[in-house]
Amino acid sequence: MATSLFRRAVSRVSTARFVLARAHASEAQAQQVEPKARSAATLKTFSIYRWNPDSPSKPELQEYKIDLKECGPMVLDALIKIKNEFDPTLTFRRSCREGICGSCAMNIDGCNGLACLTKIPSAGSNTTITPLPHMFVIKDLVVDMTNFYNQYKSIEPWLKRKTPASVPGKEILQSKKDRAKLDGMYECILCACCSTSCPSYWWNPESYLGPAALLHANRWISDSRDEYTKERLEAINDEFKLYRCHTILNCARACPKGLNPGKQITHIKQLQLTGGK
Repeated sequence: MATSLFRRAVSRVSTARFVLARAHASEAQAQQVEPKARSAATLKTFSIYRWNPDSPSKPELQEYKIDLKECGPMVLDALIKIKNEFDPTLTFRRSCREGICGSCAMNIDGCNGLACLTKIPSAGSNTTITPLPHMFVIKDLVVDMTNFYNQYKSIEPWLKRKTPASVPGKEILQSKKDRAKLDGMYECILCACCSTSCPSYWWNPESYLGPAALLHANRWISDSRDEYTKERLEAINDEFKLYRCHTILNCARACPKGLNPGKQITHIKQLQLTGGK
């Protein structure tokens, strides 16, 4: 009787060990297969515009495959990873990584935006990155901003006074109400996303000032401390400088800071009709 009970106990232990061993084996196999399936699911292809002025070849889209589990969440993270690990010749502008400097502006899947603020799209296996549209390309994703900055300079973006400050060396005070009028304009970081999304700017880049420059023009026109409102309005009261805006509002959709340049341009047009009042 004791022998029979002993044999049953040994049999149960052996069965338990066998089941446990099978479970460990299945888990080990799952761990070997799972990373492969997981890595295949997280691979993302980036098609990036490439052009080198020193090469006679035409521009092309070059593809790079990135494992998203080994990369940061933003498009700029992917570009930096590609440049550091795959292709050091890839050229693009970047600086702050916080949406403040505006240097990493580019076209991502057909929409202008900042690479540092644009999340890598989860939908689809391919993301296309090209330079800002209708701009002269210097190399790869770097465009020539000379004309854009010259237009910004032309509206004289600084405080202009006719009368000296009441107390020399002290700031010119402004009420909270007057200060609030500048909201929605001073936040512009001159990334050019708005201007390069505007069809009127594409057609007349030399003569139309564009959404960004006109937004800054209105910022100084609306500043209670500035005393050159009339002169500023007269300087941009031109068929091309101002009135090429047809209120398509691509600028508002493209702005990474959530601003509405079209609204500010409309305000300038209203002031032109009322004589600046």
